[in-house]
Amino acid sequence: MRLDRNVLVGVFVLAGAALAVVAGVLFGDFNLFSRTVQAVVVFQDSINGLSVGAPVTFRGVPIGSVNTIGIAYDPATNRAFIPVTVRLEGGRASITSVGGTAVAPFDVAELVKRGLRAQLQMQSYVTGQAQIDLDFAPGGPLVLHEGLSKLPEIPTRPSAFQRAREQLTELPLRDLAVNANLALESMRALAITLDKDLPPLVSSLKATSDRSGEAVVTATDALRQLQGRLDTTLDGFNRIAATGNEELRQRGAELHTVLTGATQAISQVRDVLSEVKSIASARAGTRQNLDSTLRDLAAAASSLRGFASDIEHDPRLLLTGRGRGQ
Repeated sequence: MRLDRNVLVGVFVLAGAALAVVAGVLFGDFNLFSRTVQAVVVFQDSINGLSVGAPVTFRGVPIGSVNTIGIAYDPATNRAFIPVTVRLEGGRASITSVGGTAVAPFDVAELVKRGLRAQLQMQSYVTGQAQIDLDFAPGGPLVLHEGLSKLPEIPTRPSAFQRAREQLTELPLRDLAVNANLALESMRALAITLDKDLPPLVSSLKATSDRSGEAVVTATDALRQLQGRLDTTLDGFNRIAATGNEELRQRGAELHTVLTGATQAISQVRDVLSEVKSIASARAGTRQNLDSTLRDLAAAASSLRGFASDIEHDPRLLLTGRGRGQ
């Protein structure tokens, strides 16, 4: 019976030890199957929403969790720091190079040299829980806090909220408020001035518009009457021109008849003188006078014929006469 009891006790002890190991593996901080790397992230501002067990991600990929959160105070500078210890688990995400070959577990110091930075981000805007996200930011400021922890430190970079707050802090809010108040006062004064001056101005513009409309109507009526008078005057001018043309045609016909008769008479006189010329002696003085008279009569007859022809083509020459160049 004693042997059986010892066996039972040994079995219970072994079973308890196995359960302890299993519980430690499942619920404790032990990780027997993957290597873990610890690092520290030091924050200088509020980390509201961040708690132990919060996830640590790399561009949203879970690679670890928050292990501890502490507070460090520097009496020399009267500043407080919040060192957060994070546990990076290599089994959650494998790191490979661009060529596809596997890389050794996290080498925090080397990754920090290549630009690895930590940033506080909101995990849920509903619950207000925060997380730490890692990413590469080459060229970013490298601020390390020596003496706060023996673990390798991952520098921080400001979050979008912190950058916005810094930009708002740098804004001259007081000057902007003063300028806004001055602008509002100017607008109020302008509104009061317009309230006083605008109604009379509107009334004046309305009266001017009414007078302009009346003037346009009056001018339109005057133009209409003037157009009627001009039409009447033009009709009168047309009738006068038609009457003048008719008179000129009649007078031209009569003058043509007179000139024709004169031409005939001159022809008869020339014939008579020709007969007289043949009778008279060629050496006598009477013959010379007759020759001169005949030449004058011939020239006059030619001029009368030309003038009669011009009158026949343009009877208005009786009123206007010939120009100097005609």
